[in-house]
Amino acid sequence: MDSQTRIEPPKYTATGLRTVHGLSILDPIPYAPPAKVACLPSSQDATLITASRNTLLLTGVTGLLGSYLVRDLLLDGRGLAVVARRDRKRSAADRVEAIVRSWEDVLGRVLPRPVVIEGDLTRPDCGLDAASLEWIATHCDEVLHNAASLTFRGTDPACEPWRTNVQGTRHVLDVCRQAGIRHFHHVSTAYVCGLRDGTVREDELEVGQDFGNDYERSKVAAERLVRGADHLDTVTVFRPSIIVGDSRTGFTSTYHGLFAVLRLGHTLLTRVLIGSTSGPALVALLGVGADDGKNFVPVDWVSDVVSHAVQSPAARGRTYHLTHPNPVPMDTIGRLVQQAVETYSRAAQADDPDLCDERWFADTMREQLDIYRSYLRNDPTFDRTNTLAIAGHLPCPDLDMPTLMRMARFAIEHDFGRRPVATVESRPARGATAVLS
Repeated sequence: MDSQTRIEPPKYTATGLRTVHGLSILDPIPYAPPAKVACLPSSQDATLITASRNTLLLTGVTGLLGSYLVRDLLLDGRGLAVVARRDRKRSAADRVEAIVRSWEDVLGRVLPRPVVIEGDLTRPDCGLDAASLEWIATHCDEVLHNAASLTFRGTDPACEPWRTNVQGTRHVLDVCRQAGIRHFHHVSTAYVCGLRDGTVREDELEVGQDFGNDYERSKVAAERLVRGADHLDTVTVFRPSIIVGDSRTGFTSTYHGLFAVLRLGHTLLTRVLIGSTSGPALVALLGVGADDGKNFVPVDWVSDVVSHAVQSPAARGRTYHLTHPNPVPMDTIGRLVQQAVETYSRAAQADDPDLCDERWFADTMREQLDIYRSYLRNDPTFDRTNTLAIAGHLPCPDLDMPTLMRMARFAIEHDFGRRPVATVESRPARGATAVLS
C-alpha cells in the first residue's frame, strides 16, 4: 500500500465500535491492519494507543484478573493489544469495550483503547488469520499470557483444563514464534507445587510431587512448554495463589474456590434453620485442621504486581510467587461461611414444608464439597524472595474478617454472578480518583 492510497472514513456501529479500513489515521507510517483488529473509543475524546513495536499482547482479558490488568496497563499508558473470543451474543470487540467502559465509570475518566484481535486460543495459531498474525509481528514485542481454565477434573487432553491450559499455551507460543516475539510473561499458579508441604521455592517446578487435581497437572505442563520454548529470550512466570475479590470493595466476576464453598452454604441454608451452618462443623466436613491455612490474594494486588513487573525489564526471566504472607486459617474460613450466610442469605423458616435437619445439611455439604477437598487442603509456605525484590513497595492487603465478609456480601448480594452489578466502588488505581456509578 502506497502513500496515495485513499483512507476510507471510519465506520461506527451502535455500540461505538470504530473500525478503520486501509490506513490507521493515528499511525505515523502506513500499514495494513487486519480486518479483525479494531480501536474502540467510547467517545470522540477517547485517547487511542498508537500501535508500534512496543505493544504488549494480552490474553485472558475477559476474566477477573484480565479485566484488572486491562485497567492497570491502560492507566500506565502501555501500548496494549488483546486477543479475545466472541461469545454467543457479543463480538470480541464488544466484550472488551464493555470492560473498558466499566472502568471508565469507576474511575471517572476516559481510558485509551486496546487493539482488539478476535481469536480463539484453543485453535491452531489462536484462530488468527494471516493479516492478524502479520499485524502482531509488526507491532507486538511481548506477550502476557493470562488465559486459563480453572476446571479441576478432566483427563481427556481434548477437554478442559488441558485444552486451554496446555493446547492454548502451545498455540500462543506458536504465534510468538511466527511473530518473532521473544519476551513471554506467563500467569501460572502457585499450586504447581501440588501436594508438597514445607517451603516451596520460586525457582522450583517439578520435584517429584503428587498433585491434588488435573488443574494443577495441566498448569505444570503449561509451564514446561513455556520454559522449553527455544525461540524466547526471556520467560517470566507469575504464580498467584487463590485469587479472590477486590480488597476494598469485594467485587468479583468469578466464583470459584472460596466462593464455591460460600455458594454451597448459601444455597443449602434455604433448606435449614439458622444455626445449622456452624463454622467448626464445616471445617470438620472438609477434613482439615482448624489451624491449617489457605493462601488467598486479592485480584487488585495481583494485577498491581503483574502490571508493574511486565513493565520492568529488570524483572524479566524470573518466577514470582504472588502469594499472601499470612494464609487464612481454616477456622476463619468456616466462621466466614457461617457468618456470611446467616447475615446475608435467606434461611428456611420453621414452618417451611421443605425444611431439612442438620444431618441433611451435613451430608449434602459433605457430598458437594468432595470436588473441593483436595483444593481446600493445608497450603505449604511459599517463598516470596523474588516478589519482594521487585514489588516490595506493593504490600499485599490484609485479608481480615471484615475484608472477607465484604467479599462474601458482594457475592451473595449479586447471587454469585446471576444478578447484574449496579454499583461498584473500586479502590483508586495508581492515583486515579475512583468514582462509581
